[in-house]
Amino acid sequence: MPLSRSCLSLLAVLLMSVAIPAVASSEDTKVFGWVEKATLEPGGVEVKAKLDSGALTSSLDARDIERFEQDGEDWVSFRLRLKDEASGETFTERMTLPLYRNLRLRGAGGTDRRPVVLMNVCLGDTVYEEQFSLRDREEMNYPLLLGRRSIGHLGLLDVRETFLNEPDCDDDAPFVAHNPDEDD
Repeated sequence: MPLSRSCLSLLAVLLMSVAIPAVASSEDTKVFGWVEKATLEPGGVEVKAKLDSGALTSSLDARDIERFEQDGEDWVSFRLRLKDEASGETFTERMTLPLYRNLRLRGAGGTDRRPVVLMNVCLGDTVYEEQFSLRDREEMNYPLLLGRRSIGHLGLLDVRETFLNEPDCDDDAPFVAHNPDEDD
């Protein structure tokens, strides 16, 4: 005999009430809001980061992006121009990093090809080595966007909250290295 709609709804509520507390009650599970402060390394610049479950790969505001080859390897040079949330000053630095991979995005505006680099970011008390696609995000509210690949390393995402964790990483902070097996 098929269950009625009200019985199915009640069953769903009961299952969620059992499953959700079991996940959320873990002492080791960290909870992050949909906007957090993060410290980008190198430089120790503190920026606002939007945790965006709709994006797979994280994105960083970068200007004057140039690709080049050096010793048979692909590299990328770019300029960071970020407001340091801790000091209020503008942090500007030219960086040169190995190109990790190229990201091809298709959208309503056509196809976009972006360079991706590996960089370290401090969230809470842990340093994460993450993939960042480089893009001019000057017109965006947040210079740093953390996608699902990064969010998956953090813990839980509470979309109702912001600024649940202050970046607090020192030389002894736990480090989570990038796992190439998680690449698409």
